[in-house]
Amino acid sequence: MEHRQRVFENRALMKIFGPKRNKVTGEWKRPHIEQFYDLYSSPDIIRVIKSRRMGLAGHVARMGYRRGVYRVLLGRPEGKRPLGRPRHTWEGNIKN
Repeated sequence: MEHRQRVFENRALMKIFGPKRNKVTGEWKRPHIEQFYDLYSSPDIIRVIKSRRMGLAGHVARMGYRRGVYRVLLGRPEGKRPLGRPRHTWEGNIKN
């Protein structure tokens, strides 16, 4: 998932800053992604998502037991799981 988010960010930066024209030769050249990071001063998308996820986890952890979100976080579903690879859970993402 991180790879897909990073690809999205790179494509967005390419569209925003676009190719640059060389003044001497007149050729168009697409700059390398590190040059875009120099132009773009905000932190990368992965860091922002992780920090917001941790902030939300702290907010939910401080909630009381009567709140529905807290009960969903701590609760265990009943029944059998479907066959195949287990899905990623929100709690598993936070631990990673």
